[in-house]
Amino acid sequence: MVKYKLLFLSTLLFWGLTGNAQAKYEREFRIKKSEFPQKALELVNHKIEDARKIRYYKEIDSATITFETKFKKDKLHYSVEFNSEGQLEDIEIQISKVDIPSEVWSSITEHLAGYCKKFKIRRLQQQYPIKNGLPTEQLIKDAFQNLILPYINYELIVVCKRDSGREEFEYLFNAEGTYVSKRKSLPANYDHILY
Repeated sequence: MVKYKLLFLSTLLFWGLTGNAQAKYEREFRIKKSEFPQKALELVNHKIEDARKIRYYKEIDSATITFETKFKKDKLHYSVEFNSEGQLEDIEIQISKVDIPSEVWSSITEHLAGYCKKFKIRRLQQQYPIKNGLPTEQLIKDAFQNLILPYINYELIVVCKRDSGREEFEYLFNAEGTYVSKRKSLPANYDHILY
């Protein structure tokens, strides 16, 4: 009898753990410049000039570790993301809804309205991802010229009001406003606050 209880309990625990592993949660921590990958640091120092308020971050989620540098350049807020080997993954620029073409914006809001009773967009970014065959130099040039190209994405942090309450999601739409992906976002990390 004890053997069956133990088997039942372990099976229940296994299903509980696998059910929770489906969501992709991430946390971002500020790090020192010396902890940033050397290859990524060389690219940032060599290609990005006239940047101010440079900060370095390490992002850990359920599947990967990435590194990110955030800075201000030409009155715009940039975020450059690297994988753990220091290879460029994408460049993001913080924008407002007036920076998005009106037909693309209406497509995005139509999708969000179909999923949420009410929604509020907390952050909106234009993303320049590394694509196959696109040289790094070209991606950097496109991003710092803030061009609207067919390969860009729009990343939104949305607070969604539903019957079950409020939830925060990270949405990704392509340049035409077509839905690409969605994942639940964790609340901000306030571990640094001492009471």
